[in-house]
Amino acid sequence: MDRSPLERPVQFLKGIGPKRAELLGRLGVETVGELLDLHPRAWEDRRETPPDRPAGEGPVVVRGRVSGVREVRAGMNLLLFIADVRAAGGEPIEALWFKRRSHRYDVFSTLKREVAAGADLWLIGRTEPGLLRSRKLQVDEVYRQDDPRAALHVNRLTPLYPLTEGLSQRFLREAQAQALEAAGASLRESLPRRLLLKRGLLALPQALPALHFPRSAAELEEARRRLAYEELLLLELAWTDKRATTKALRKGFGYEVKRTLLTPLRERLGFEFTRAQKRVINEIFEDLRSPAPMTRLLQGDVGSGKTVVALTALLLAVENGAQGAFMAPTEILAEQHLWTFSKFLEGLPVRLALLSSRVKAAERRKVLERVQAGEVDIVIGTHALLEGDVLFPKLRLAVIDEQHRFGVRQRMTLRTKGPLMDLLLMTATPIPRTLSLALYGDLDVSTIDEMPPGRRYPSTSHLPEEDAFRMVREEAAAGRQAYVVYPIIQESSRLDLKAAMAEYERIRAKVFPDLRVALVHGRMPPKKKGDVMEAFARGEWDVLVATPVIEVGVDVPNATVMVVQNAERFGLSSLHQLRGRIGRGVERSHCFLVAQPATPQARRRIATLCETSDGFRISEEDLKLRGPGDALGVEQHGDIVLRTADLQRDADLLADARLDAEELLREDPKLAAQEQQGLRRLLRQRYAKKLESIDLA
Repeated sequence: MDRSPLERPVQFLKGIGPKRAELLGRLGVETVGELLDLHPRAWEDRRETPPDRPAGEGPVVVRGRVSGVREVRAGMNLLLFIADVRAAGGEPIEALWFKRRSHRYDVFSTLKREVAAGADLWLIGRTEPGLLRSRKLQVDEVYRQDDPRAALHVNRLTPLYPLTEGLSQRFLREAQAQALEAAGASLRESLPRRLLLKRGLLALPQALPALHFPRSAAELEEARRRLAYEELLLLELAWTDKRATTKALRKGFGYEVKRTLLTPLRERLGFEFTRAQKRVINEIFEDLRSPAPMTRLLQGDVGSGKTVVALTALLLAVENGAQGAFMAPTEILAEQHLWTFSKFLEGLPVRLALLSSRVKAAERRKVLERVQAGEVDIVIGTHALLEGDVLFPKLRLAVIDEQHRFGVRQRMTLRTKGPLMDLLLMTATPIPRTLSLALYGDLDVSTIDEMPPGRRYPSTSHLPEEDAFRMVREEAAAGRQAYVVYPIIQESSRLDLKAAMAEYERIRAKVFPDLRVALVHGRMPPKKKGDVMEAFARGEWDVLVATPVIEVGVDVPNATVMVVQNAERFGLSSLHQLRGRIGRGVERSHCFLVAQPATPQARRRIATLCETSDGFRISEEDLKLRGPGDALGVEQHGDIVLRTADLQRDADLLADARLDAEELLREDPKLAAQEQQGLRRLLRQRYAKKLESIDLA
């Protein structure tokens, strides 16, 4: 049976061949269809530039005739080729090309054939400040006006593609044009026609050419929205089906609230749960007692009390004779959670253990033996929990902290440690609803939207160090405590950053010689680090100099000041987490950001922290500044990569796609109807391997 044109190997397109096909393979392109699915990352306005346009606003595009050329030595090893061009508007322009000299060949030989006196050309290039008035153009690309291929590259909205070494934008544009021609009538619509009509979308045979080579900005946006909708619909179909599949499973075990551990825990806490915590605990317990495995996301702002909620869930499992696992993304966080759990559970018959890369081999063997023998109730660890030799005889519940730092595959790997076990994911970065639908569509979501009584948000200011330290002294004189946080431990010759160890000596000896100053950082042995933190919590130190090791799990109500040094080096979420270490008592607290932000993004981060303590607003701003990939680890989510859709810009499309996906699967769970065959095929191609629980065979 002959292949569809879309399934043909890309190397058989004119001008590609085996070598370039190999380079395209690095971009995930092997067939004509995959080449067309390599969507532009941006579009550049390459219409002819008006003579009065200010310099620096995109590429300069000139149409003109060459009146003469010359070659000039511009340095010991640099040659300059100059073409005198009369632009279409009559302005004289000097077009410039720079190349390194060669003793073996004429470096401008190819260029001379194309750029000769009398030639009518399109020139695309750049002008530096001051050059535009003298009409000097540093040329990046040149095309003869009589070359039919020039229409792909110039005098239009021109696509820019992802590249790999050895491939040029010019080559990729011409390859895409060939692919569109080769595909021809095989470009068939995959979405049900009723959805296209319902949402007012272009059909694929119109949308795909318009995406690659749009005739106008309006046509481009129509094409982009059509393909973005398809992408989001497939994603929501995958999540909706995965969620339904999970809900249909039966885990074969249940829980009874016995209160043999839960009641003593509440008596030892020294505080009452907030209404939000109680509501979320009830939601989690209801899931745990249901026949289907739990897959729930617990989100809440810094200091809202997520950790103790997770601990109650783990204790319910332990009360019922099961084991629990708590996974954190770093050794520091895992050790901190061990310290926190030990403090909460002191005196209770709950056996804890730590597994991370810092645990020495002999101790690790002992821990593994105890875990496998069922002699550990709750194991706290890092990615080390995922290793093959970590065997649980009765693991029933896993909690993943800072879950956006882990991927779908890692979640699934941890889940294989216990058959059909329950899973609770936690994040202190509140997730905007748009992202929640896109990235966590298989999860139920619980939100702690209330802070503990008496919790007061700290004021935040951008101050010089001397002013911040003056406030530290004033608070210390009033009997209160302070953190001074640095981004690194030791000084580096490559980074102009203050280091915690060196600064500790300066602060202890020169800045606050009359105060009690301690140091804590992530490279300390866990016991020593725990001893320092416990002593600080008891009030034995006035100032704690620290690295971000204190970002989570530290609760000292008497600490009312935090000074963050080199604050411009921290992300928004990290700064918000650090700030959450203060404001835990009845006294007013202050966070001081000592920073020299050199970029607009850094200045905006500092300004945002000074303006708000709202975790959702900070999350939204972080998303705008860094995009979903960096802000929430999209690249970790089981290879879920959106090529065309923009989760901020396309929130309305995502909501529509979610509704349409639910309706389609409600009416036709297997997408078996004739109208759904193309959609079913696309869904299996895109997600069947990535989200392994999808069953559309």
